Amino acid sequence: MFRISRFVLFILLTIVVSQPAFADMNDSLRVTPVVRAVQKTSPAVVNISVTSIVERGVSPFGELFGDDAFDMLFDRLQTRKRKYRSQSTGSGVIINGRRGLVLTNAHVIAGGSDIKVRTISGEEFPAEIVGSDADFDLAVLKIKGAGRLPQVAMGDSSDIYIGETVIAIGNPFGYTHTVTTGVVSALKRTVKSQEGAYTDFIQTDAAINPGNSGGPLLNIMGDLIGINTAIQARAEGIGFAIPINRAKRVVKELLESGKVSPVWLGVNGQDLDQSSASYFGLSRVYGMLVTDVHKDTPAAYAGLRRGDVILKINGIEVEDKDGYLALLRVQTRSEDVDLEVLHEGKVRHVVVRPKSLELREIRSQAWTSWGMALEKDSRGSGMLVNKVRPNSASARLGLNPGDKIHQIGNHRVNSQKDFLDSFLRYRMNNKVLLKVQRGRNFYHVKLNI
Repeated sequence: MFRISRFVLFILLTIVVSQPAFADMNDSLRVTPVVRAVQKTSPAVVNISVTSIVERGVSPFGELFGDDAFDMLFDRLQTRKRKYRSQSTGSGVIINGRRGLVLTNAHVIAGGSDIKVRTISGEEFPAEIVGSDADFDLAVLKIKGAGRLPQVAMGDSSDIYIGETVIAIGNPFGYTHTVTTGVVSALKRTVKSQEGAYTDFIQTDAAINPGNSGGPLLNIMGDLIGINTAIQARAEGIGFAIPINRAKRVVKELLESGKVSPVWLGVNGQDLDQSSASYFGLSRVYGMLVTDVHKDTPAAYAGLRRGDVILKINGIEVEDKDGYLALLRVQTRSEDVDLEVLHEGKVRHVVVRPKSLELREIRSQAWTSWGMALEKDSRGSGMLVNKVRPNSASARLGLNPGDKIHQIGNHRVNSQKDFLDSFLRYRMNNKVLLKVQRGRNFYHVKLNI
């Protein structure tokens, strides 16, 4: 009869008993910090689907012209409109599970008439917009009808290391809860678009594709350090995220009032040319020359004077007056602005806390500078000229009450907010192009200020 020695039996028992330990050890090796961060955060990441209703002119020539081409060719005609349903998707992250608050990009939900949020478990809920701001590209939604939800752990973007591992979770091309990893490639990046400049971005090489917008950028601990918001279409492996510390300040204002108040420092300015740049001792043309400092404003209190040149804002170079306004548009009233100023031949740094501009003040400045007041036209698009100030730029142009303004610069004007936003963008310009309707005729005219 075959016998097993005690030694062999001991070895066999040892292998059998220790096998789960080997399995546990292998599992622990596979559960990396990235895996733990994803497990911790994924339940708070949501898919956002948006349905929009779009009106387009219907071409009477059928397929000869597409509807878009017809709109461009015959935009002056009163044509029959057809409503289309347009759907888009994006990502978001729950920042307050008790209240059901979701942070995402403003462009994800722009123009949406029906917003739905789907969780990782597949549950779908309607959502409403608490507040949104296009300049910061951030929006807060409130999920309706859900109980207490998981939420992300808020991080701190002030101590991010270049080269540290980051994780992006989102819904690229509709593939829900896709995880990608990479590193922080750079900080304080500026991305330019037709709408202006977006500043202070986190740059990462983690794959970010359409549908990732609004999703979280996480550190290795699973803490939220950014909101993925933009991709550089001309290159692969370059994505951008809004730092969470800036997002926190924007969220605070959106929750308080549903909007982010525009800010200003209290200065007017103009561009430099080669001659004036040489006069100020600059090796090239950049910066904004301060032409006026308003009383009782942050700039006045900080000691800025006419003739100063603002060279940088928060370390980012000011190219010209448009660049100055673009950089100021992405500042909030609760954060200090570090100005690098050329004053009497010497460069100095000035820290200024911007002042909120209320609608009443903006309207007053528009009346003083441009000399027009507008009101909504209940009969259609555009804004009606309500009043024209005598001897103003509008009066010299020949605007009359009853004229309708459809566009200022490259911005369509259909509401009081559109008008005031346009004024803030072009308030330092010497000339502004307007699209004006008088009767049935349309004109493009220049407002000389």
